[in-house]
Amino acid sequence: MATRPRPRRRASDGFVGLQARQAPAIEFVQELLSDGYVGEVLSTTMVGLSVPGDVVGQPNAYMLDKSNGANVLTIAVGHSLDILNHVLGEFADLSALSALRRPLITIEETGEQIVKTAADQIAVIGTLTSGATANIHVREAAAGGTGFLWEINGSDGTLRITAEAAQPQIFPLTVAGAKGGIEPVELAVPAVLIQKWPALTGLEGAPAFNVGRAYAVFAADMDNGTHSVPDFADAVRRHEVIAAIERSAASGERVKA
Repeated sequence: MATRPRPRRRASDGFVGLQARQAPAIEFVQELLSDGYVGEVLSTTMVGLSVPGDVVGQPNAYMLDKSNGANVLTIAVGHSLDILNHVLGEFADLSALSALRRPLITIEETGEQIVKTAADQIAVIGTLTSGATANIHVREAAAGGTGFLWEINGSDGTLRITAEAAQPQIFPLTVAGAKGGIEPVELAVPAVLIQKWPALTGLEGAPAFNVGRAYAVFAADMDNGTHSVPDFADAVRRHEVIAAIERSAASGERVKA
């Protein structure tokens, strides 16, 4: 069945905050994959640490309460999975596990101990529509560990994307790669991608960098009638995957995503 083309952008249209897609490193990874750097994508693994330790600042205390809807699943996992699915394709099905391993968290400014109700361990294994196997584990409240590591393993090579924490929409991403079985070495993100929007280069490395780039792409979409930034339909799809993770974790069964 033919895919209906998306409508031309209008000034009344909007976009959603999945700004990690606009990170220069993610554009670079997409180019490398399109050029066949890894060959056929066979599998992908992502591991990340969101809020470390048992102390959290007061401004982030709202994330401790599951009923608020803002927690490791909806934020760290949501943004991390979005770039995985944006680059490699959607899930066909998945199995998930969630757990709350550290239910008492201290508020940094007051020393008060708060009961945490949101899960601090989210693990997902699934199959992408391409047939590739995907394995994700994002956690918080652990004393330390890998901040963010995403490997894409193929028939001919490997790509490795890293950051300080499982918030790829905020933290700068580093890309490494290797052909065959050797250890990946850093691949410099082309300057043309970093400097695509010259007015924003001063923000490089800051949390606002990718947000600014998303606004710039949206403005270009409106000028050119293109459709490049994620919209409400993309947000719905991401929440469908989050809902599938919750269903699987609750039932212990593999579910369609």
